[in-house]
Amino acid sequence: MSYLTNEFMTMPPDQLSRTFSALADPTRRAILAQLASGESSVTELAAPFDMSLPAISKHLKVLERAGLITRGRDAQWRPCRLHARPLKGAADWLEHYRIFWEQSLDRLEGYLKELQGKEKRRGRRH
Repeated sequence: MSYLTNEFMTMPPDQLSRTFSALADPTRRAILAQLASGESSVTELAAPFDMSLPAISKHLKVLERAGLITRGRDAQWRPCRLHARPLKGAADWLEHYRIFWEQSLDRLEGYLKELQGKEKRRGRRH
């Protein structure tokens, strides 16, 4: 069975690239972790970081372009919300490689057991 199928093509490559590009920055990953607990304002999201609100806003724009967050408007409050669908696409894409590595390690384990069996048989002959 092939570990790679056409299933990994379910997400357009440009969306996958935007998702991984957004996730490449530790500040953006931390922002997503905060939003996993619920919606927050830009000020609330900026609180744990030693950076300006405009710098946080730039990170939020990257996350928004990647489709990982949505920003609403409720009077003066502009809540940010996690939108996890692109993360599912990235996880699905990575799943194929996890399967590849598991299969590779299973084959290696089988080979090592075969070698150990040969060593035991040689040891009995001496």
